[in-house]
Amino acid sequence: MERLPAEEIEKQLDYLSDWNVEDGRWLTKRYRFTEFLTGIQFVNEIAELSEEVDHHPFISVEYKVVTVKLTSWRAKGITDLDMELIKKYDSIFLQVTE
Repeated sequence: MERLPAEEIEKQLDYLSDWNVEDGRWLTKRYRFTEFLTGIQFVNEIAELSEEVDHHPFISVEYKVVTVKLTSWRAKGITDLDMELIKKYDSIFLQVTE
């Protein structure tokens, strides 16, 4: 898996809401929920997906806010797999907040 060029990352992020690049190697997003348990449900679902593909984000929970940070350690940066996963995380967010 190869690291994506910064230009490609920015191009793909144009189509995604609220994702940011941190330190040139992390994708980060803060998800906000109306209920604490909805955030926990979201965490559980993205954890299951991440376990299935063996690619794990850093997740922090601060009451009704869940922060997700993702990178590819072997590539020392952001890869296609990271981009695919953040799209799926956003889909899961939409499902749990319906």
